[in-house]
Parts: sequence; C-alpha cells; structure tokens
Amino acid sequence: MSDTKAKKTNRRFKFKLPHVYTIMFLLIVVFAVLTWIVPSGQYQRKTISTAAGEREVAVAGTYEQVDKNYTDSETGETINLGQDIFAVLQAPTKGIQEAADVVAFVLLIGGSFAIITKTNALNAGMSRVIKKLKNKDILIIPITMTLLSICGTTFGMSEEALPFYAIFIPIMMGIGYDSMTAFIICFLGPNLGYCASTIDPFNVLIAQGIIGIEGNPQLWLRAVSWVIFTAVGIAWAMRYAMRVKKNPESSIVYEDDKLKRIEFSVTDASIEEEFTIRQKLVLIDFACGMGIIVWGLVTQGWYMNEISAVFLGMGLLAGILGGLDQQTIAEEFVKGLADFAYAAIVIGIARGILVIAEGGMIIDTILQALATALAGAPAAVYTTFMYIVLGLLSLLVPSSSGLAALTMPVMGPLTELMGLNPEAAVTALQFANQTINTISPVAGMTVAGLAVARISFGQWWKTIWKFFIFMVVFGLIVTAISGMLPV
Repeated sequence: MSDTKAKKTNRRFKFKLPHVYTIMFLLIVVFAVLTWIVPSGQYQRKTISTAAGEREVAVAGTYEQVDKNYTDSETGETINLGQDIFAVLQAPTKGIQEAADVVAFVLLIGGSFAIITKTNALNAGMSRVIKKLKNKDILIIPITMTLLSICGTTFGMSEEALPFYAIFIPIMMGIGYDSMTAFIICFLGPNLGYCASTIDPFNVLIAQGIIGIEGNPQLWLRAVSWVIFTAVGIAWAMRYAMRVKKNPESSIVYEDDKLKRIEFSVTDASIEEEFTIRQKLVLIDFACGMGIIVWGLVTQGWYMNEISAVFLGMGLLAGILGGLDQQTIAEEFVKGLADFAYAAIVIGIARGILVIAEGGMIIDTILQALATALAGAPAAVYTTFMYIVLGLLSLLVPSSSGLAALTMPVMGPLTELMGLNPEAAVTALQFANQTINTISPVAGMTVAGLAVARISFGQWWKTIWKFFIFMVVFGLIVTAISGMLPV
C-alpha cells in the first residue's frame, strides 16, 4: 500500500467523538427504545425529614411492575408507556421546562460573572500577587495555586485561567523553572479547587439541586477535603519545580523550552498594570458575596433562588464599583448569558432523557436492577462503583453540570436505596468528573491549556500520572466517607 493510500485509510477510520448535544439526543432515542423493552415499574415514595429539610425518597422493597398498556381509571383513556417518535421530539422541550430552575440558575450566574470579569479585577489582583512575588521564586507556586484553587472551589474557575498562561510561562522560565511548571500552576491550581468543590455552582450546587438536597449539609467535609487536596497538590507542584530548577535538563519539555524562550516574551505588560482602587473594591465585593453564600447555605438552608440573588447582586455591584456604565453592564450580562447558554441547554436536554425514562416508567426498574445487583455490597464497594461509572461517563460528557443533569436522577436515589447518604453521589461527581478531565483529550480546558503552553498530551501524562493516581484514591476515600455519614 502506498503512503498516499495509507494516509487516506487513516483519515477514513479516524474516530471523532460526537458533539455533546448529539450524544444527549442519541441517549434520548436509546431510552425511548428501552421503554418498549425494559419492564415498567415503580417504588412507593415517602417524605423524610433531614437536617437540610424534607425530601421524598423511594422505599426499599416496595418495587412493583406496571403493565405497559393500561386504562386510566379517571379518563378511560388507554395509556401506552412505550415512548414514540413524537415523545422523543418533545423530550428536549419538556426537559428544558422541567429543568427551568437549574437552567435559570446557570444563566444568571454566567451573566453575573461576565460583569465581574469585565472589570478585570481578578486578573489584576492575581497579576499584583505575581509582581510582588517575582523575586521570591518558589513562593509564587503555593500562593498563586492557593488563590486559583479558591477560585475553583467557589465559582468553578476554568476557562477564566487561560489569560494567566501568557503571564506565567515567561516568568517561570525566566527564573529557572520550565513551561511545565507554569502549566501546572495555571491548570492544576483551579483544577484542585474544582475537584474538591465547596460551593461551586456548576457541580456541587447543581447536583444537590437535582437530587433535592438543600443547604449543602456536608460543606464541612468538602472544606476539609479542599484543604488537604490543595495542600498535597501544591507540595507535588513545588517538588517538581525544585527538581527542574536544580537540574533543568531533567525537564520533559527542556528541548521545547528553548524555542518557547524565543516565542514568549520574558516580560509581560499586564503584570505592570495598575491595580486600581475600583478593582480592589470589586474583589472585596466578590469575597463578601461568597461569604454571604456560605453563611446562607450553612445557617439558612438557602437554595438556588437565594444563591442566584446573591450572585446577581454581586455582579451588578461589581459593575458599579468597577466603573462600568449601565450599557456595558447590560451588554456584558447578555454576553455571559450567551457563554453559559451551551451548558444550560445541555442540562435541559439531559433532563429530556429523564422525561423519556419517567414517561416509560423505567427509572425505578433500572434502580431496582442496580440495587439488586449491588445488594449487600460494602459502602466502599458501592461508592467505588459509582465513582468509576461517573469517571467513564466524563469522557463522553466533560461538563460537570451536564453530567450532573444526566446522572444524578439515577445515582441520587440509588445511593439512598443502598442505605447511604445521597451526598455521596454529589461527592463522586465532583471528584470523578474533574479528575478524569485532568487527563482527558476531550476536556476543553485541558486541550486549550496544553495548546497555549505548547505541551503535548504525552508530556503531560508522563508528568501527572503519579499525582493522578493520588487524585483517584483521594476521591474514592472522600466519596466513601461522604456516603457513610448520617443523613
């Protein structure tokens, strides 16, 4: 076979992961087919009181099958639980309607953060920290990664970290480190916080909302996990950086950095920008807003409406304090809505899968099958199973909010049927999703960060694999603890 034919053959069989919307719609179709195959059935439900309020749960041992075709006793109408093509086409619309509270929550937060981002306060504040520490070498790593991790654990910093790559790469190479050190700081910093989320609205709060958990009752566990997880991550990053500085040729990107030193400027004008009074006020507003949210979650049992209100107020006040006029504030809010519309609609379409499954009454049948298969399994075995499933699904659905919408309607009730705290499902989601995204070639932020830093996936995998194992083990341990805590 000639080289030309070989290249054509390679192109012909090259696999490309479908768009997440395509995946969601295909799942709607798959579940519609399953409604004709899988027996219909349901559990009896009861209302229980918890520290976070009242919740409706399935009662173990009460599952009963239901006929696929039956006559409604009130209307006399014949009901067929098999979902047809028209039901499939209606599912996305109904899903968005049923997930309206979560969709509105995501959109409002997106609009609010766009206003805060426009003030450039976060970037200016971080740049000032970098400037202050420029001649203190190793201290740049723990202080900056802690700040980025705080951003990750509170508001789910991800793409917002991209501007820092251009700042850190020339600085870190200029003081004796390598571009991998810069990437670790900018990428792993917010990732640590995102994994060990405390009040991140895009995984913890959305997942809790879908399950029906109010008030973030395990916030203390999330806070302890965040401290330990971030500390170990920073220690690992510092150990890597010190090894490279001691022996530059040991760096996996040593040869590549020779070209990067030419490509990237050693100085960056953004570091010299003035950190204005207005930007300082915006950061104070941001810190106070996050403090109010924590207070509301812990002491007032706040839910999405209250949290959305604080985010909106925080964003509007940031715009005023940052010197933005009403036109700019409104325009940035609209841009934020547009930026987060993708995630919001993913949540709605994912709920459409649940609409089909509920319409065919097969959700409880699936729960019964899983609960029977896992009956008698120790808590740690079940939580490990859940973590692995969520991790594998993250390869198809990297978005934490999309994955929550897809999986929490099953994982939450299943965890309760296993006699465990449903918060374990939330904990498994936050750790499994972002841990897999750390090495996933389909995670947007990972791909973008590596591209900016000019680092290959192979170089990153060789660097991170030992710490990745720690991330997995730590997530499994915290998930098990979360499940065994009392409701």
